[in-house]
Amino acid sequence: MPPSRDIKSLLDIMAQLRTPGSGCPWDLQQTFASIAPYTIEEAYEVTDAIARGDLADLCDELGDLLLQVVFHARMAEEQGAFCFGDVVEAITRKMIRRHPHVFADRNGVVTPAHVEGAWERIKAEEKAERAARRPPGGARSGKSLLAGIKAGQPALTRAMALQRKASSVGFDWNDPREVLRKIREEADEIEAALDRNDAKELEGETGDLLFALVNLARHVGADPDLALRGTNAKFERRFAHIEHALSEQGRSLESASLAEMDALWDAAKESEQKERPTEPPVFQIPRDH
Repeated sequence: MPPSRDIKSLLDIMAQLRTPGSGCPWDLQQTFASIAPYTIEEAYEVTDAIARGDLADLCDELGDLLLQVVFHARMAEEQGAFCFGDVVEAITRKMIRRHPHVFADRNGVVTPAHVEGAWERIKAEEKAERAARRPPGGARSGKSLLAGIKAGQPALTRAMALQRKASSVGFDWNDPREVLRKIREEADEIEAALDRNDAKELEGETGDLLFALVNLARHVGADPDLALRGTNAKFERRFAHIEHALSEQGRSLESASLAEMDALWDAAKESEQKERPTEPPVFQIPRDH
């Protein structure tokens, strides 16, 4: 099958991959749940290509993300739930509905304020309609203050959103130092779980610690995702220093001891600290708590 610019070709490829007997064994065993992490990963790959300004890579990554949409739609079609055409129809209907100033036959000047007001009103109407379609008594029935926080967000982002929403009604600490005490408490609980060697408990306690760290980030005005991205980049720089230093000695990572790698890490850290500006950044604590 030759490459094509027609979306139908991509739909046909996915149908072939999911055909029992002649399709791909890996694709056939996938479910919505097993594919979901790849969907999130591809969205991050798109964001990364944009951040790097690599438009050629962005083209490829958008294709990968589109494949995720086609994959989910195909699995839904197999279950008789909906197909790719339904997905396209739903989003076109939504965009037309949310832009009456563009698609409706109306006269007069429309200001950005009018557009924003209409957008929020229409989104609220759509949210109410979705809530009305849900079975009564469900966990997301809309009665909870936190019901509007989307479950599909990355965990760090959703933790921040949950905390902000709770803070809006006063369920929050007033001092970042109180959050620090909570972090120490969670670390102690992890240590106790380590003594019990309980894997499930350790997972839960680690989640509690991460949630507390997100809370600290919120209180000091830092975005936890950006903060972690910065730390990831710092780790890569310092680890690259270890690799480079060992390479200059004609050695591999495997030949070095942990103590030697730690010493090279400390050297990289010291070098970075010397290159820092003399004026430290000033953080302002947001008053949302």
